[in-house]
Amino acid sequence: MHNLNREPLGKYISQLYRKSSSVLSKKFSKYGIGYGQYMFLIVLYKQDGINQEEISERLNIYKGTTARAIKKLEETGLVKRCRDEQDKRAYKVYLTDKAKDIEEEFFNILDDWDTELVAGITEEEILQTIEVLKSICKNQSTNWEE
Repeated sequence: MHNLNREPLGKYISQLYRKSSSVLSKKFSKYGIGYGQYMFLIVLYKQDGINQEEISERLNIYKGTTARAIKKLEETGLVKRCRDEQDKRAYKVYLTDKAKDIEEEFFNILDDWDTELVAGITEEEILQTIEVLKSICKNQSTNWEE
């Protein structure tokens, strides 16, 4: 049954995604970072030297997507992959000096965009929205992907 009393949630999520993609792609392009790659750097800035599988799990992203993004970041000189000594099949991913040198500017760009997005919204509303979005993400059904 259709719920005609409200607009679809996906409409607004899609708008945010598209605009964020456009804005952040432009801002990060000078560093060779594509829109789909910045979230991998966030994970590594929080914990450098983790393996690709851990990165995939933290971002809830397919391993193949992670491998492609890490490869592109490696090609731009922002990360390096080294064989995991405990598991020779896996790679640990490390930030390079080049990535460490841009960390402050990288997070300034993200902070500026977040500030723009939440202008006029109270801290309480922001925190509530984050919790609602987390719940929505938990509700995602893999059946829709098949």
